[in-house]
Amino acid sequence: MMKKLDRALPLALLHAREATLKPFRHELDQIGLTVQQWRVIRVLAEGKACCATELAERCVLMPPSLSRILKTLTEQKLIERVEDSDARRRRVQISSVGREKYATMAGKAADIYEDLETRFGTEKMETLLDLLNELYDVAKVA
Repeated sequence: MMKKLDRALPLALLHAREATLKPFRHELDQIGLTVQQWRVIRVLAEGKACCATELAERCVLMPPSLSRILKTLTEQKLIERVEDSDARRRRVQISSVGREKYATMAGKAADIYEDLETRFGTEKMETLLDLLNELYDVAKVA
């Protein structure tokens, strides 16, 4: 038997996603980035240069979408392409302009997270994240 809509996991996850993204979208709009572009900038800012396949997986983006995002971010000089030891592959890294944009948004994002965690509860947030990661591990095996 189907669960009622208010107990359907996919819908609950989507509702929670949209509600938690709303304040981030507002701030990202102010600096001219989309949520997807921010994910790419954030992953690159917190790591090393990586290839498109790895970036798509880490940012949870489909490769065609990532290609468009990379083109836009390159045109905006927020990222730059770097050579790989395998000449057939290209990697991207965040540029100095991208790091400035990241620094601008990172502080705002930290404030948003802090506010959400204060309202939701630190312990509940940690439990939620643990459970979501566990659910991801279980679901990806299926």
